Amino acid sequence: MPINITMPALSPTMEEGNLAKWHVKEGDSVSAGDVICEIETDKATMEVESIDEGVVGKILVAEGTEGVKVNSIIAVLLEEGESASDIDASVSSAPAAAAAPVVDTAPEPEKTTEPTAAPVAAALTPAQSGERLFASPLARRIAAQEGVALSSITGTGPHGRIHKRDVEEALAAGTASNGAEAPIAAAKTSGGTTAMATGMSDAQVLALYDEADYEKFPHDGMRRVIAERLTESTQTIPSYLITMDCELDALMKLRAEINAAAPIVDDKPTYKVSVNDFIVKAMAMALQKVPMANASWTSTDRILHKHSDVGVAVAVPDGLFTPIVRKAELKSLTQISAEVKDMAGRAKNKKLAPAEYQGGTTAVSNLGMFGVKEFTSIINPPHASILSVGAGKPQPVVRDGALAIGIMMAVTFAFDHRVIDGALGAQLAASFKGFIEKPLSMLV
Repeated sequence: MPINITMPALSPTMEEGNLAKWHVKEGDSVSAGDVICEIETDKATMEVESIDEGVVGKILVAEGTEGVKVNSIIAVLLEEGESASDIDASVSSAPAAAAAPVVDTAPEPEKTTEPTAAPVAAALTPAQSGERLFASPLARRIAAQEGVALSSITGTGPHGRIHKRDVEEALAAGTASNGAEAPIAAAKTSGGTTAMATGMSDAQVLALYDEADYEKFPHDGMRRVIAERLTESTQTIPSYLITMDCELDALMKLRAEINAAAPIVDDKPTYKVSVNDFIVKAMAMALQKVPMANASWTSTDRILHKHSDVGVAVAVPDGLFTPIVRKAELKSLTQISAEVKDMAGRAKNKKLAPAEYQGGTTAVSNLGMFGVKEFTSIINPPHASILSVGAGKPQPVVRDGALAIGIMMAVTFAFDHRVIDGALGAQLAASFKGFIEKPLSMLV
């Protein structure tokens, strides 16, 4: 039966393109892999290959046509023994730049008004694409609507091409697996509201790469939780950023004095306070000084916390934990240091109890040890803030009108604007800076 060649989606967000040039004409024979046309998008002009073999029976969109909708029929390919008379009349008269109905073996009326994702490759695939999935547009549409993976269906057409009947038979037999063909963009529901964007489907991601050039590393539970929570954060929290430079000279001097005073047991100091311990303490003290910022959001209230429970981001193999120093404002630097070392060690072995890393009122993420100058972090709900800490480095500073060298550290706060307005966030940042630059104030 005639094979409809449709306008391919050359990127996950492409909605239309220009048919820049045909490399074939009606009557030409083509084989799988032959470049048959060039499609121009807003970013590039790309050669497109056929994934089927046959004879070009009808070209419906002339070269130079602009605004051709993804998934609209641009040409019809005839298989062996077929002629132009086999091309359905409604397909032959399809408007060049409009989205024609997508058919497989014969025209069918649309049975749904729900939006569907454009296929990654239908009768065509970009020359630059990796793994190819041979499937008709209608087969892809049905799979997307039913939420099943085309990769789980065996095609009966040429070169293993999946047709409508293959999808329907797999659904009836219960052999199709779920989840690979989700829509990639925010869709309009029947009520007119906009649904949350879901990102590229598995099939769309894999279609961009050659199967021989990658291996799959399955998500574990930690990776899934990280993805879910941080996606929730970016989609639901209206955040903003504040960056400040803090001078560390006084802190570094005090730290050296504290560590030098540590008792020696078995030729080892009993404690060693880090710069990060000062940062945790300063954040805890700042939240007590600006209590309206020590809060969490719910739909009916702001939850004002009495204590500063500060999470400390700890990298573990292929993930992270954020163990929490409870009531950090009441603890000494050596207590904070001991707790963080203990919980960080157990976090790397995944030995933390849920109560040790769930909850909290804020978090600190420090990449200074990697030489990172400054960065931003994603708020981890139910927190309303997170502090990103860069490296302390010697820099020129002005003291009493004279140029000097000081150790400067850039810190960036991310705030949930539903809870912490700009001025309140600035007050918290200024309070933190004050404790860092006058560290003795944290000890009295």
